[in-house]
Amino acid sequence: MLSRTFGCVRVVWNRTLAARRTRWRAEGKGTSYAETDRALTAMKRDPDLKFLNEVSAVPLQQALRHQQAASTAFWEKRARYPRFKSRGSRQSATYTRAAFRMKDGALYLAKMSAPLRFVWSWPDVNPADVDPTSVTMARDSAGRWFVTFHVDALDPEPCPATGQSVGVDVGLTHFAVLSTGEKVPHPRNWERHERQLKRWQRRLARCQRGSANYAKRTIKVARVHARVADARRDFLHKISTRLVRENDVIAVEDLNVCGMIRNRRLAPVKQDARPVREGIPVLSGGEDVKLSRDVW
Repeated sequence: MLSRTFGCVRVVWNRTLAARRTRWRAEGKGTSYAETDRALTAMKRDPDLKFLNEVSAVPLQQALRHQQAASTAFWEKRARYPRFKSRGSRQSATYTRAAFRMKDGALYLAKMSAPLRFVWSWPDVNPADVDPTSVTMARDSAGRWFVTFHVDALDPEPCPATGQSVGVDVGLTHFAVLSTGEKVPHPRNWERHERQLKRWQRRLARCQRGSANYAKRTIKVARVHARVADARRDFLHKISTRLVRENDVIAVEDLNVCGMIRNRRLAPVKQDARPVREGIPVLSGGEDVKLSRDVW
């Protein structure tokens, strides 16, 4: 049922986005949420799209709301234009309070009679005491399933002041060099995953596109990619959290790493040397001050 819901959400998203782009190019007019909602009702009445009535209507309407928010963010120059969803990318569906319920720590979704089993990742919080406002079910390209509970919570308490400040210089020889003289070495624990990635990519290249073996090895490649991404993300979160907790002011050189990654000769090294500044602004307790290397 969840896989079917993901497919319906993808159909509604792609058809709505295509209609939105066609109207803008032909008439120069935008599309409101009310207009997309009426178009969804027409899609459900289409005999070729009758499968849309087999899943809950809430995730379909939430997809329209998310696309409207993404379009608004684009016109406000806060994000790029929404893109079409593919079958092999990350799939998700959001259920609001009317389409799910929590009972005795179990999750019941609309159109599903049996509860979903999930592994709780917050040991200090009892899932029976959680009152989520919405739930997002997701499956990534590696075949891993995730459930995200959205709750209303107070802002976290800021970290205590330490009276310390630090400057961070990102490099290639070392991941980062701090103004205190500390050198943060590059973590090399994901190099073995990259060797596995090359091996599975060679095996994938020998498979016929569209075959069952091609699909199996595509998942293998995606899982290795996920392990490499998880290792990088874990390292970035740990080093950025440590810097934020130990310092009140953090100065980071303003590098265009995305542009540097476009250089195919420097991309592998720069990808492993992603700057610490990616994780700093989302953490509390520190102030992200962008200074050039010559300033500090």
